[in-house]
Amino acid sequence: MTEENLYREKRIAILIDGDNAQSSLIDLIVVEAGRIGSATIRRVYGDWTTSNMKSWKDILNSHAFQPIQQFRYTVGKNATDSAMIIDAMDILHKEQVDAFCLVSSDSDYTRLATRIRENGKLVLGIGKKSTPRAFVSACDQFTYTENLEDLERQKRKAADRQRKADRLSTSEIDLIDKVNQAIEMVGSDDDGWASLSEVGTALRRIDPGFDPRTYGSVSLATVIRRQKNEFELKKATGKSIILIRSKSED
Repeated sequence: MTEENLYREKRIAILIDGDNAQSSLIDLIVVEAGRIGSATIRRVYGDWTTSNMKSWKDILNSHAFQPIQQFRYTVGKNATDSAMIIDAMDILHKEQVDAFCLVSSDSDYTRLATRIRENGKLVLGIGKKSTPRAFVSACDQFTYTENLEDLERQKRKAADRQRKADRLSTSEIDLIDKVNQAIEMVGSDDDGWASLSEVGTALRRIDPGFDPRTYGSVSLATVIRRQKNEFELKKATGKSIILIRSKSED
């Protein structure tokens, strides 16, 4: 492996079986996949002529996901998995990404996950706890959506209490949500501290239009300091690196 490849950020393909995944979890899916690297390919597969795909239509643009149409040629049969598998193999052979995030609870993707790993690519699976063990084991890492939902629910309850007390504006709430997602994305130490520069990079993964100037500042650190009830900053011991921690971790 060359030095350039060693330090290059991993490119990820997020492929979602829209017939078999919850659209309401899209934010959590993007954050979970973002822990690995930058999602350069984002696709949701399904029969977009059916009513059950309506919830996906409303959130596609917010995260720049591409809808991939797959008609159901036979009643009761799901053709989505075949389309997603074919696309995944094309992406794999073209060496377009370093890792795959497969979002489904369907065992039909077991062989696909195994094949991708055989090619030396990392596979993150995301699905329900009812996902067959074979698919879970075929992935390098598998995240259960119930775990994501439980953690998110706990954090939102704590955050809602604080926001009611602080009477925050819609813009401030949106900022705080994005910063918390970015901290989740980059990961933190046992005390909840994360690198502010890495959080800044993650913020642009979540929202490419993110700019501190939108909030009246040229630096992210200044923006964060204004939210002193939500976050705290400090310098790493003996270094010039600035760290950030959400006070909801306390």
